[in-house]
Amino acid sequence: MAAGTTDSRGAETRPESVLSRFAPEAVYLMGGGRAILLQLALPGVGHGVARHSNFAVNPLGRLNGTLTYIYALSNGTDEQRAKVRSIVHAAHAPVKAPAAQDGSHPAYSARDPKLQLWVAATLYDSAMQIQRAVFPPLDDDTAEALYRDYAQLGTELGMPAHLWPATRADFAEYWAETLGQLRVDAPVRAVAHELLAAKQAPPWIRAAMPLVRLMTIGLLPERVRAMFGFAFSPRQQRRMDQVLRCARISMRVLPRRIRHFPMHFYLRRLDGR
Repeated sequence: MAAGTTDSRGAETRPESVLSRFAPEAVYLMGGGRAILLQLALPGVGHGVARHSNFAVNPLGRLNGTLTYIYALSNGTDEQRAKVRSIVHAAHAPVKAPAAQDGSHPAYSARDPKLQLWVAATLYDSAMQIQRAVFPPLDDDTAEALYRDYAQLGTELGMPAHLWPATRADFAEYWAETLGQLRVDAPVRAVAHELLAAKQAPPWIRAAMPLVRLMTIGLLPERVRAMFGFAFSPRQQRRMDQVLRCARISMRVLPRRIRHFPMHFYLRRLDGR
């Protein structure tokens, strides 16, 4: 096993993984909104979020938490990983409820391993959407190793490791099966539209929302897009294709310190810096 390294504060980090090489690239953020809406479309996740989150006041709260979690697990120190695990587990503890007697929501728990599996799966699949659109194809060994590394996004939440499909082929079967189980009702649909409206967000967030909406809606599977009541025209498709072409160019010309800036920002914030 390769030796670990130290960060700028001298703290010990883990040996490099395949995920640690890919996760810092800011271009993957373009798939973040897609992952969140896919999570919401699984009823146990969607109603947990709808009843325990406030997107009107904090539209980026779930995305910020997810990015901090990913960056800490993939590239953080032992201290940062322990801290983010504690934060996530504390946030998940109250997110649970039995099924409503009137049928308005199913039973859910943020600690349900099957829901944790779906959350991790959406992060992997959304990252791979960007990977295929922006980067050169991965060789099979690297692609399989990256896939295995993504399992930790679920296991660190408490998901038993055996739930993560063993291979990418197994994952494709799980993904197709779970897509067929997605359902979006009025409360969850309202959360999604509230998230993408971001009416009470700071001005800089509102300025970015047209691009966020374009990428989020455009990257969704067509059936899921329709569940949320979103349309996507040929003109919007051309705009998204242009954005992805610009992203491919940016990956070749931008220096690493810019491409990796979000990761360093979130890890510094996690440390209170």
